[in-house]
Amino acid sequence: MEFSKVSGQNNEHKVVLYALNTCAWCKMTKKYLKDNNVEYEFIDVDLCTPKEKEKIREHIMSKGGSPVYPTVIVDNKILITGFRKDKLEETLGI
Repeated sequence: MEFSKVSGQNNEHKVVLYALNTCAWCKMTKKYLKDNNVEYEFIDVDLCTPKEKEKIREHIMSKGGSPVYPTVIVDNKILITGFRKDKLEETLGI
């Protein structure tokens, strides 16, 4: 499973985004993070193998979330589901 990395000046937190390649909310989340110069890693789940999808689903659920997209995990402990600018701002100090 290969994540893509987007560089940014705001790299205080480890930000991982699980997204779908065709999802408008996922694209908005990527754009928001990029526009705010947040460094993050992402993977488009719909382009993964069935085995990788299952691992991702299990990982999200182990953090207390549901397998819906976009899902952002900050510092491997804070889970944000959906395009939530308010939660991203609060968590990342934007």
